[in-house]
Amino acid sequence: MNSMTGFGRGEASNGTVTVVVEMKSVNNRYRDVQIRVPRSYNVVESRIQKALKDRFARGRIDVFVRRECSGSDQTVRADPALAEHYLKAAAEVSKRLARDEDTITTAWVLAQPGVLMAAEQETDALAEWGLVETALVGAANELEDMRRQEGKALQRDLDKRLMEIQELRSQVASHADGIVNRLHARIEERITRLLSDRIDPIRLAQEAALLADKADVAEELARISSHCVQFAESLASSEPVGRKLDFLLQELNREINTIGSKAAETPVAKCVVEMKSVLERMREQAANVE
Repeated sequence: MNSMTGFGRGEASNGTVTVVVEMKSVNNRYRDVQIRVPRSYNVVESRIQKALKDRFARGRIDVFVRRECSGSDQTVRADPALAEHYLKAAAEVSKRLARDEDTITTAWVLAQPGVLMAAEQETDALAEWGLVETALVGAANELEDMRRQEGKALQRDLDKRLMEIQELRSQVASHADGIVNRLHARIEERITRLLSDRIDPIRLAQEAALLADKADVAEELARISSHCVQFAESLASSEPVGRKLDFLLQELNREINTIGSKAAETPVAKCVVEMKSVLERMREQAANVE
């Protein structure tokens, strides 16, 4: 069982170019991969998406790709035609002013706007995909390992909470045992106080049976037991089980609420309150499960 939270970092270099990939993940109902790459790497963004979707089932994953070059990414380009135009124009001015054309230096021509231009070298992203992939795998491995470790901690906590739910279920079952006899005695006592000796035993038995049926929680307890077994099996699974745990917790909550609405005695009501408190903590933890 894995958590959805974690961090990973990977790095790869060929001596000239170094690629660093960092990724972090947090809770999300679905899988949401957000990628930030240098503009020159836009062409490989879909490959990064596919690689991560094959490894992670749920969670928001933010991926940051950084490219570092040991040399300069800048190149200088010359415009010989423009330089020639500058030289001709300067020569004409010198001739008109009766000045020596030899004073027009190459350095002066090169210093004119547009003659020399700095530009970024084009990056062959596909040729560097091997570096990106290596760094990506390293970061994904770290992230996956952290999510696995976090998942183990979640599993231990959820196992503990599940045992609490099962213990409280046993207490409810114990308190509910003999409820028919207790309800019958209470009803008989109340009617006796009100009607004295005018009690219809048959009517009394029917009323007690009706109330006992409404207060019977045997079916709910059986379903809680079944859900707990499925929950325990899911916790031991190596597959993504977050959505299944969400569903089982919803079902447990429904059964516990039903028992609460039927609770005819204080001990059962107290157990229901405690079960709902434990269930809420389980929901918070299960929200982190992949």
